[in-house]
Amino acid sequence: MDRSGDPAALADLIGRRLSGPPGGLYRRLADALAALIGTAELPVGARLPAERRLAEALAVSRSTVVAAYDELRGRGLVESRRGSGTTVARAASRGRSGADRRMPTGYGESLFHRIAFGPGDVISMTYAVDPGIPELVAEVQDLARTDLPALLQDVGYHPRGILPLRERIADHFEQSGLPTGPDEIVVTSGAHQAIALVTQMYLRSGAAVVIEQPSWPGCFDLFGAAGGRVVGVPLDDAGIRPDLLTAALKEHQPAMLFVMPTFHNPTGRLMSSARRRQVAELAARYGVVVVEDNAYSAGDPSGPEIPPPLAAFAPDHAEVLSIGSVSKAVWGGLRIGWIRAPRPLAERLARHKALADLGSPVIDQALTARLLPRLTEITADRARLATGRRAHIGRLLAERLPEWQWEEPAGGSALWIRLPDTDARVFAQIALRHGVEVVAGHAMDPSGLHDGYLRIPFAYPPEVLVDAVDRLAGAWRELRRHGPAPGVPMV
Repeated sequence: MDRSGDPAALADLIGRRLSGPPGGLYRRLADALAALIGTAELPVGARLPAERRLAEALAVSRSTVVAAYDELRGRGLVESRRGSGTTVARAASRGRSGADRRMPTGYGESLFHRIAFGPGDVISMTYAVDPGIPELVAEVQDLARTDLPALLQDVGYHPRGILPLRERIADHFEQSGLPTGPDEIVVTSGAHQAIALVTQMYLRSGAAVVIEQPSWPGCFDLFGAAGGRVVGVPLDDAGIRPDLLTAALKEHQPAMLFVMPTFHNPTGRLMSSARRRQVAELAARYGVVVVEDNAYSAGDPSGPEIPPPLAAFAPDHAEVLSIGSVSKAVWGGLRIGWIRAPRPLAERLARHKALADLGSPVIDQALTARLLPRLTEITADRARLATGRRAHIGRLLAERLPEWQWEEPAGGSALWIRLPDTDARVFAQIALRHGVEVVAGHAMDPSGLHDGYLRIPFAYPPEVLVDAVDRLAGAWRELRRHGPAPGVPMV
């Protein structure tokens, strides 16, 4: 996707490369642009943003951008003409394969780009995951001793998932208040693949999909890749607003409604039982498939009671698909998720799964089957730890960044913070140069309504949280001392 006309999107992609020791900022900027020149982001002939506009997006001086463009001209990568600005030179495409140019596009792409590059020397707060639970070591060792010989005799291809795991997942749904049989379960490679399979099955080019506003950045990539039109509906304290949802269903006649009722990402809100029933009944009335993502389902026993999945409140004729995963509760590297759907839909999903990869890794499934009976206990332990960390970062922020505002989340692993009179994308660029990486609200709501918000995860050890808040406070002082560059929108 050509980024030449969108300095803010270009800044999101190159911002990480600007972090480093003082001095040489213009050269790091030149190197960052050079890495993108000749790809789909900056193809041959594309016009680079005007120096002032890119400087505003990156929160750097105009002279830094001027010097970087001079450096690129010296390398023969760009050329400048009076009245035409600075464009990517034809010579820049040499040495690039066609595969280099096939880059993913979408509002969440910069987030996944950063994950792929790794944290480096920066404290990356782009995702909120804990290390694997300690019990995994003993479980893996015992599985290797007792179950692995039999597993190796199996053919290894199970598009639905191995039966023992599907039985355990069905039991887990039963315990949460949603009667379920193993034939209603399809095992996937994480919740991300579950959403991708559902999208492939339901979404066609030009069709609308209604989501909560704000929402998880990855859904913009998945729905956009399928040609879908994303329609956002705001939240209130109980979840997605039913009055605005009704209007969206009437106007757009969407193919799908995607919600995160249990500890919504990024706000951490918990959809009430009454609201779950309203949403399910509205979707049934308008013939819309509901996809509920409950990957963030860890609840502190001392906190609010978690209602049953939204599917438990749905009328008999409704189509509701419920997604879950062990990645957040057990370990991000254990890529096992699932979809719970009425049996005919589960059969169709299994066919899509077979086309995708013939089935998720059997050893990972067997390991997950061992852990499922204790999943509620495991998630409770995680949630208690998260509660303590949330209180810790809350105290740090109140002390060092008292201007920042947020509502206490019901659960989850992040704070949704409002910055006063500030475009969060501009602040995020300054924060990067102070050694901490954050996700600005625009990635979670491209409408512009949440451009002044940051998602700040707290799934880190206390000492890391202290260091991160120190760096954020330093970046905030710099922004307040110098103010935004001229032309930067204030929200």
